[in-house]
Amino acid sequence: MAAAYLTNQLLIAMPSLADPNFAQTVTLICEHTDKGALGIVLNRPLEMTLGEVFDQLSFECGDAELRAQPVLRGGPVQPDRGFVLHHPDALPGGPADGRWDSTLAVSPRLHVTTSRDVLAAMAAGRGPAPAAIALGYAGWEAGQLEEEIRSNAWLNVPVDESILFGTPFEARWQAAAHLIGIDLGRLSLQAGHA
Repeated sequence: MAAAYLTNQLLIAMPSLADPNFAQTVTLICEHTDKGALGIVLNRPLEMTLGEVFDQLSFECGDAELRAQPVLRGGPVQPDRGFVLHHPDALPGGPADGRWDSTLAVSPRLHVTTSRDVLAAMAAGRGPAPAAIALGYAGWEAGQLEEEIRSNAWLNVPVDESILFGTPFEARWQAAAHLIGIDLGRLSLQAGHA
């Protein structure tokens, strides 16, 4: 049964998905079990920068490029809770094992951290890079995500880090679908079942 879980997959909203929280989104599934799923939307930047987050936390950061990095709207649940998506690599001045106080391993190559220590390290120039920062998350109760997939609300593909760390936000939805050879502009808005 574990093979059916979608941890470390990208969910691509189908064109027919009308929920304003998820229309035309790409969502990284960070955890999926028989109890439900947690994901981070990857293509909805807020009108907030990482520099503003550092300022709110009273972290000094002189790196203008890092301060200008947009913060994502990770989902509608707990929009004041922060998530940092990053590689697990240990860095000089960071934790020796590459892990922070509150980290979930999405895969061997991708972790999500919710503790302040990772942001403090980033502000000081010794945090993980590349990294994506999001506020809020998407959550599904037990069986809810599976039902939405059966209802043709989502496509899923294995994570491609170039979508997460290298593709412009506005291109991520189409780029994720292209990973499996689908042009979302050519899909019907009507769902069907054989």
